[in-house]
Amino acid sequence: MSAVDVSALVRTRARHPEAIAEAAARRLRRPLVGASGRLMIIAADHPARGALGVGKDPLAMADRADLLERLCLALSRPGVDGVLATADILDDLLLLGALDGKVVMGSMNRGGLAGAAFELDDRFTGHRAEDLERLGFDAGKLLLRVDYDDPGSLATLYSTARAVDAMAERQLPVFIEPFLCRRSPDGLRNDLSAAAVTRSIAIASGLGGTSAYTWLKVPVTENPDDMARVMEASTLPAVLLGGDIGDTDTAFEKWRGALQLPTVYGLVAGRTLLYPADGDVAGAVDTAVGLL
Repeated sequence: MSAVDVSALVRTRARHPEAIAEAAARRLRRPLVGASGRLMIIAADHPARGALGVGKDPLAMADRADLLERLCLALSRPGVDGVLATADILDDLLLLGALDGKVVMGSMNRGGLAGAAFELDDRFTGHRAEDLERLGFDAGKLLLRVDYDDPGSLATLYSTARAVDAMAERQLPVFIEPFLCRRSPDGLRNDLSAAAVTRSIAIASGLGGTSAYTWLKVPVTENPDDMARVMEASTLPAVLLGGDIGDTDTAFEKWRGALQLPTVYGLVAGRTLLYPADGDVAGAVDTAVGLL
């Protein structure tokens, strides 16, 4: 991986902050879905929720230069369509010139900090619809976690619906990542049973005044054989989410079958590809692209 000159990035930010908007304005854009009809997006919006861990390393994503190097390498691989990240990371990638011809997806709600008492009152503290429009980005993504026992979920549902409306007004796609979840002594746990994932898809699909620009970002169920039935819950286009699965071979097997389903257009994966156990980012990304 080529080294990122952090001092140059900081110098530009300190002396010429307008350079970020200028880089966004001259960025070469592309359609959301290209000629392949598939989407391969690298995700890196975890740090803004305080979720820095990968596997057994609780601070794996804390080194920003290292993360940027991994992202630039992943984005350079054939078949990689774009990136999902928060403003700070996308600003760095703009200054590095790494986003030309790529799908750029802004992360919208990061207020539900990992482990916080207010985790499920997931405020929209990231990109707004107007920010994505102003910067010429291509889509937004939001996280929708619902715990029937936590009133904070209702606030998140309401905010999500209004974000769907705001994106649709601008004809910008928005990717909703829905989960039913519950608190346990070990923290918040997502329910990946077929019934829970089906119900979460149904809830997410009905938010807002129109679903014309809504996509789904869905997990693979505990039993991957259930995915065909689960995906029958909606006609919205969908991508699979990666998550911190750990072993890349296990991840690839979980994704393989689901990627062949008619409503599934691709994959949005982050830590599994950026921090593979063997350290081979290019190899992990190329294998994931091959699944498409």
